[in-house]
Amino acid sequence: MTPITGLHHVTAIASNPQANLDFYTQVLGLRLVKKTVNFDDPGTYHFYFGDDAGSPGTILTFFPWPGARRGLAGAGEVTHTAFSVPKTSIAYWEERLTAQGVLVEHTGVRFAANDGGEDVLTFADPDGMKLEIVGHGDAVAATNAPRYSDVPVEHSIRGFFGVTMLQRDAVATEATLAMMGFSKTAEEGNRLRFASPAGNRVGNAIDIVVKADAGYGRSGAGSVHHIAFRTPTDDTQLAWREEIAKTLSVTTVQDREYFHSIYFREPGGVLFEMATDAPGFAIDEPIETLGEALRIPPWFEPQRASIEQRLIPVTLTKAKVTA
Repeated sequence: MTPITGLHHVTAIASNPQANLDFYTQVLGLRLVKKTVNFDDPGTYHFYFGDDAGSPGTILTFFPWPGARRGLAGAGEVTHTAFSVPKTSIAYWEERLTAQGVLVEHTGVRFAANDGGEDVLTFADPDGMKLEIVGHGDAVAATNAPRYSDVPVEHSIRGFFGVTMLQRDAVATEATLAMMGFSKTAEEGNRLRFASPAGNRVGNAIDIVVKADAGYGRSGAGSVHHIAFRTPTDDTQLAWREEIAKTLSVTTVQDREYFHSIYFREPGGVLFEMATDAPGFAIDEPIETLGEALRIPPWFEPQRASIEQRLIPVTLTKAKVTA
């Protein structure tokens, strides 16, 4: 089997489209790499935020449903989504978030015995989605910083560090991760760390926090809908589908225009996706203008006028050109 190297993207639910757009581009300095629609609900936006090209491992996506009620995190869900920065950038991000009116907690050092540990900031987006900025010594180089951001390149978000799932028991989830090639690399209190030996430090930390009496959550604004893992090609995806189907129910391949997807729910309750790296976000617009126009798949083009009427207009603010 071709190894999984980490996360491809994380998809969450938001409420107000403009507030969501402003927070992730103007506060976190990510690039809006695609403005499209929810393929299952084309009257709703689907925003994709990431590095300058929307590279796999950097992509946080949202379905912003206006008026959506607030979700409640609980067992069987992803409770925290973490971004990667150099350890030397933590002070910058704490100051920036505070200046932007974001309540941020300097959570402290996690896994201190592991190469100096990870310095963690915890905060929430406008819908209450829990986010982390993790500073660590082996963050990848800033080779693809968003061009329309006022975040200095050296402090730019490199992509995902990973995600944290809350589970009442980790045994079945751990078995699924093992089937996918992830092994346990560290343990601290009730937090278990899993990673792919084939991955790097972008999106390769899958944590499980075990709490036997954890209540169950409620889907809604501020909650993670699913997490997607990387597979390079259609052929490798089909091979993984065959492997997954031996133990879990898995969907047929879904065409998401910018990648192809299969979905399955791990035994603990989190919805997993496996997404191909190709074809990527530059197939229907130049990289210079990614995210600036509404892009919809060809099968919805005959409905474009009615779709646009149903969408709330949003404004993308560009900070400055950094690349």
